[in-house]
Amino acid sequence: MPKGDVETFHQDDAWHNRIEGERTLDDAYPTKSEAIAAGRELERERQVEHIIKNENGRIAERNSYGNDPRDVKG
Repeated sequence: MPKGDVETFHQDDAWHNRIEGERTLDDAYPTKSEAIAAGRELERERQVEHIIKNENGRIAERNSYGNDPRDVKG
């Protein structure tokens, strides 16, 4: 995960967001959808990738708004 990307993950019975290379944010969310919404706002502000994980820690989804590393048309 490149430095500064936003990651949404499950830990200690709550959902959290962290900025890779910096810190885990203090906010905890009771649902995955709430954490994703907060992570998406950070992702758009920072123009980085948002990595969303399932409860088991596997990557479920990746989104990028601005500064997209892929050079694919369409």
